[in-house]
Amino acid sequence: MMLIREQLEQREKEILAPWASLSVNTRGRARQEAQDDLRPVFQRDRDRILHSKSFRRLKDKTQVFVTPDGDHYRTRMTHTLEVSQNARTIAKALRLNEDLTEAIALGHDLGHTPFGHAGERVLDRLCPEGFDHAQQSVRLVKYLEKDGQGLNLTWEVLDGFANHQTKGDPATLEGRIVRFSDKIAYFHHDMDDAIRGGILTNDDVPAEVAEVLGRTQEQRLDTFVHDIITTSYGKPVVEMSATVAEAMKQYRSFMFERVYTNPKAKGEEKKAEGVVEALYEYYLKHLELLPGYLKKRIELGDTRERVVCDHISAMTDRFAIARYEEIYVPRSWQ
Repeated sequence: MMLIREQLEQREKEILAPWASLSVNTRGRARQEAQDDLRPVFQRDRDRILHSKSFRRLKDKTQVFVTPDGDHYRTRMTHTLEVSQNARTIAKALRLNEDLTEAIALGHDLGHTPFGHAGERVLDRLCPEGFDHAQQSVRLVKYLEKDGQGLNLTWEVLDGFANHQTKGDPATLEGRIVRFSDKIAYFHHDMDDAIRGGILTNDDVPAEVAEVLGRTQEQRLDTFVHDIITTSYGKPVVEMSATVAEAMKQYRSFMFERVYTNPKAKGEEKKAEGVVEALYEYYLKHLELLPGYLKKRIELGDTRERVVCDHISAMTDRFAIARYEEIYVPRSWQ
């Protein structure tokens, strides 16, 4: 009797587009391991990510608004879930590998710092080797998760993590879907959060952008997803039409000007940056306080600065603040 995994792999060959990434064609894992009897490799990767501690920590990491006043603002986890939902919709419509798409989407931000891009900027400035959250996502699942064992994910998933930003060039079409879906998700929910925070209204969106993308949140999200599907359908590409791509570029400029650099949205970032910088300097002087698996990374040749970045970037907002208070604030004042 054919194993369930083999049946699913055969179904991929029959259903998916000729240019989709098939599980049986994976470039494999850094460490060879026996195949699962139920799940193809990309589904297995998806499950490993979902059950990881790094994924659970996303629920308490900043998306855009540091310490927002309200329960409905996005966190890094809700962002990740929205990326995954958009990406799966597109992958299914284009007959690409939904398991691979979902695995990349769920793990693309695992390496993000506390306090969002504010924390990332601080570590990039302080660490001699620099810091990039996409590369940290790869490093985390290769060397740091499971107390240093790593998750041993497939090459295709790691490539998707490393190349999910604008500057990236994913090797798979599934990775390209996530690269687009990441932008679509944060434009959609960051605008929604900005409206909730009283920073913007839908009427503030430039007329030339609204004319192409839509005048409401729902219309703009619908336009992005439909445009990628209709432009890419039946072709070995994942792309937007020139008209929507230009409107997205204008929308991005608008969001950077009115939201991502807005003092009301970013007013607490300087404090957050101070917390991250103080923790970085402290742990450089107290490497003995790092977890054992991180001390081992130094023994294996990693610099102490890189390992301190590993430790701090894994922290949630709440944990980073608690450690800062424990180290620097007198106990009677905490």
